[in-house]
Amino acid sequence: MRLCTFEHAGRCEAGILRGNKILPISQVNAKRGADFPVEMLELINSNSGKALPTLSKGLEAEIPVTDVRMRIPYSNPGKVWCIGLNYRSHAEDLSEVQPEEPGSFMKPSSSFLEPGGTIELPPEDLSQEVDAEGELALVFGERCRDVPLEDVRDVLFGYTTTLDMTALDILARNTRYLQRAKSFDTFFSFGPVIVTVDEIDDIDSLEVLTVHNSRVFSRDFVANMKHRPLQLAAFHSRVMTFEPGDILSTGCPKGARIRPGDTVEARIEGVGQLHASVTRRGTTG
Repeated sequence: MRLCTFEHAGRCEAGILRGNKILPISQVNAKRGADFPVEMLELINSNSGKALPTLSKGLEAEIPVTDVRMRIPYSNPGKVWCIGLNYRSHAEDLSEVQPEEPGSFMKPSSSFLEPGGTIELPPEDLSQEVDAEGELALVFGERCRDVPLEDVRDVLFGYTTTLDMTALDILARNTRYLQRAKSFDTFFSFGPVIVTVDEIDDIDSLEVLTVHNSRVFSRDFVANMKHRPLQLAAFHSRVMTFEPGDILSTGCPKGARIRPGDTVEARIEGVGQLHASVTRRGTTG
């Protein structure tokens, strides 16, 4: 299934995306006498969600995507892990050496940006060099810890696209400033589509693209990551317990330097596209 959260006729809820039309979860409930949660994170948490493909089969999606506003799938994941320098091209772009173990950091919920929203660059006295990075992310579907590599797919709900921004000049001053460089408001977005695990047979074959001002800026295959997605999930599950809805964004091939007036997009065939425009936040006196 391809799932999304959308706003239509004053109502915001989860739905199933089929081509260019959406089947609302509330419509599945009404026509099948079901009681699926209509909020995405609740749906991920719900064991009843496993029956959704069967009960939604045969129901027609009627709401055109052009008639809705796509929203962030949910704004309150418990954790968002991100991985730095996971592609050689990204490390080379920053004149860095790839770490032997995953270089991971976390994103605060205050950094979240709605799909199709506007990235606000920090005032120039704080940062003058920001990049935007298109990435593939894992969405957890089970509470889990110490997960063996061969069992990782069993604890995942699906995959999604992310945009992760970095204030490069802050990071360049000192690597200890990484968390600050990653945590400005509007410096992270995911969605708008979550593709369930069963839809992707081989995630290593996926190609991750960052599109800058309508031109492909960087691209690489998941197979070329230093630490593959399922390996990352197994590794980090030894650090902490994952909960349903937690996100692990797996790194980008190379980030595009962005300026006010730009557009940027994360694009992964078979998973989704995530757009944003760019402006600059004004300085304060």
